[in-house]
Amino acid sequence: MVKLKWLIMILAIVFLISSPVANAHSNNSEGFSKIDVQDQEINYNLQLDLIELSHAVGFKMNEQNVENLEEMNDIINQNKLPLQEYMNTHIVVYADSIPIEGTINQMSVLKIKERAFADIILSYSVNKIPENLNVRYNVFFEDSDPSHANMAKVQIGEKQQEFIFTYEVRELNIGEMSFFTSAKQFLLLGLKHIFTGYDHILFVISLLIGAVTIRHILSLVTAFTIAHSITLALATLDIVQLPGKLVESAIALSIIYIALKNIFQPESKHAPWIAFAFGLIHGFGFAGILAELNLGATHLAASLLFFNVGIELGQILIVSLVFPVLIFINKRLSYKWFLPSVSTAVLFFGCIWFFQRAF
Repeated sequence: MVKLKWLIMILAIVFLISSPVANAHSNNSEGFSKIDVQDQEINYNLQLDLIELSHAVGFKMNEQNVENLEEMNDIINQNKLPLQEYMNTHIVVYADSIPIEGTINQMSVLKIKERAFADIILSYSVNKIPENLNVRYNVFFEDSDPSHANMAKVQIGEKQQEFIFTYEVRELNIGEMSFFTSAKQFLLLGLKHIFTGYDHILFVISLLIGAVTIRHILSLVTAFTIAHSITLALATLDIVQLPGKLVESAIALSIIYIALKNIFQPESKHAPWIAFAFGLIHGFGFAGILAELNLGATHLAASLLFFNVGIELGQILIVSLVFPVLIFINKRLSYKWFLPSVSTAVLFFGCIWFFQRAF
């Protein structure tokens, strides 16, 4: 009877919070920039999540019909004026300390990783290639999504460098970014990716629920780390690519599998090979941002390394915080109801994510 009461209470809490949390992973919008500096012109190719852009600028669109690219193209072209005003006020460019204003030359809608993106080309006129280029980026941060991140690639002649615009870092000075700054940005991006990837977090926690010793935890975490590092590298290097919809659905299924195993086989320890097998799938999920950034060969290894280091640091922090809590609860409360109750809540979220992503 006590077990039933606790299960009902946990499920009630889950239903109350399921709407905002179930969609939290997809609410962290991404953007991509390619800034090409030429003799008398700077071309800024900007790709932004279409739904998030409509919220920020304030134009209406049917969010359930984003698959109709022709209709979406008509909508953004009908809103060229408010989009132009938004770009001029939220992206400020200085060439040799002189502000220059961009003009939208072209707009279209395309699909990136199964999501609709606005593809906008801005042009800035200059008299010569600037010695110093300053870009102040404030898209979405104050309007709709503080967790937005924009991965920028800057091309000046033969030189290329990468940068990430985030809520904390909104300004880029071309030619002034050190290796340390670049490494720190990709490390922070990895940290952010794991902490906003609630599906990855739930998977790791579900693995920990069945662990009873530090040695067992280390074997699970090590197996998961090695596996997702392999597929993260393969996907980022464009050696192996899988459809985003398939990867995200498979990640949800991995959560469902572990939750069901915790419910129906609570005494059975999770084997490291299970963590390794599912880690391969999660690695493709981690690779999404770096794969879309299309990093240059000279910066790819360092960017991949520090991004992965950020993920691992976040994972270690999660394990360090969660495992002692699980041990404490297990000792203070009845293990017989604790494991199936928590796993039921995890199963619920896994099912929500699977149906959202697969259908």
